[in-house]
Amino acid sequence: MNFLLIVGGLILLILGGNWLLKSAVALSLKLNISKVIIGMTVVSFATSAPELIVSINAALNGSSDLSLGNVIGSNIANLGLVLGITLLLGSMTVQKGFFKTDWPVMMIASGLLFFFLANDKVIELYEGIFLFAFLIIFLIYLLRTQKNIDVDEILEEEILLPNYKTAFFLILGAIGLYGGSELLIRGATSLALEFGVTERVIGVTVVSIGTSVPELAASIIAIIKKEKAISLGNLIGSNIFNILAVIGITSIITPISLSDERLLTSDIYWMLGISFILLPMVFIPKKFNLNWKHGIILLLGYCFFIYATL
Repeated sequence: MNFLLIVGGLILLILGGNWLLKSAVALSLKLNISKVIIGMTVVSFATSAPELIVSINAALNGSSDLSLGNVIGSNIANLGLVLGITLLLGSMTVQKGFFKTDWPVMMIASGLLFFFLANDKVIELYEGIFLFAFLIIFLIYLLRTQKNIDVDEILEEEILLPNYKTAFFLILGAIGLYGGSELLIRGATSLALEFGVTERVIGVTVVSIGTSVPELAASIIAIIKKEKAISLGNLIGSNIFNILAVIGITSIITPISLSDERLLTSDIYWMLGISFILLPMVFIPKKFNLNWKHGIILLLGYCFFIYATL
């Protein structure tokens, strides 16, 4: 039964990723907004929805370690696993906005999470409000400073969809991602519990990988369709959303308290480290370019993290 839930979840996630990407491209063309902005807002929010639902449910049920482990583990998985696999499928040109805006905001958000947890091991209501307010300010800044798309960005096979079809695919994609993640997490968590592992281990491995599958599906589809701007923007945006939106909203609803010290003494350092290493990778050996070699490094790092966690 658990195996069927996992397979069904994966199928729904892949379909949902395709529908969501279709609506995102249509939106970028219709609203004349940069695809990078669409990737960091519409796609990121929809693919972060599973983390949000899981974290809220876990925190309300008194499983804060699962909530925190889910977000920290998902951020590590997004860059180590998802970006690593994506780069193995093809090289990626990085836009200058990465080191001017995207990467710094991701590092600031990660630093804030570390500071709030290290302070008293609890993320209170006011800290959640601060995180969510930072997200709103960031999104307003993005929308005000984004540039209109260039003609050469528009691929020949792209066709403007009617408004109702764009909305339909957006809603269908979000439902597919949410439903698929629910099935995947339910099946995977049940299997993990049979082995008697802790909440924190389940959170940073099984659940985080499960909730990162939407990002993986959306990114692989984006690479196949040569929408690499959406792919990178989606991953960076998802990490920002995971901290500022998921942790922010969850802690506004109920305080998130840390129980397992290893989340603070080990896992969060992995998250900070893999986020930081992305910057030198963008400049070495070739500026503004990520390739399969970087993908191997990220994947090896992620495999070592999983080994050290288990």
